[in-house]
Amino acid sequence: MISIRAEELEDIPAVREVNERAFGQPAEANVVDKLRQTCDGLLSLVAVVENIVVGHILFSPVIAECDGRTVCGMGLAPMAILPESQRQGIGAALINNGIAMLKNQDCPFVIVLGHPEYYQRFGFEPASRYGLRSKWNGVPDEAFMILIFDRGALNGCRGVVRYRDEFDEAV
Repeated sequence: MISIRAEELEDIPAVREVNERAFGQPAEANVVDKLRQTCDGLLSLVAVVENIVVGHILFSPVIAECDGRTVCGMGLAPMAILPESQRQGIGAALINNGIAMLKNQDCPFVIVLGHPEYYQRFGFEPASRYGLRSKWNGVPDEAFMILIFDRGALNGCRGVVRYRDEFDEAV
């Protein structure tokens, strides 16, 4: 049975291991560690099976720079599942729980840079449909996606979405 809950202090070493093993490198785990130290407003969830952390998802603040104004939302990254626990619905449970929590917190949108076929099933669509693009050059249009909760907040918003600078090292 999968349990999804907020990350706790004692989960930090396990979350690091999950990210390192899932991505095969420490870059994403390093970003998570830095964001914990420098960023307020994180939503960090873990998936637990039999008292073992098998998955992690992080949502952090992003800014859409739109024609002289900014709109704050959240960015989904990273999401990691232990290799032996993948393809069991753990990622979907983490995403669905995170989305529900953010929607209830009046978050206007969530951005993700990921596999279109996977994230579309949660309601994400190309951000370019709304005139939004990634701050990073070379990001495929179909991989930079948005899930909008409050269309009014983004009304007339066309511009660049910026993740926190901590992500620049991992991209």
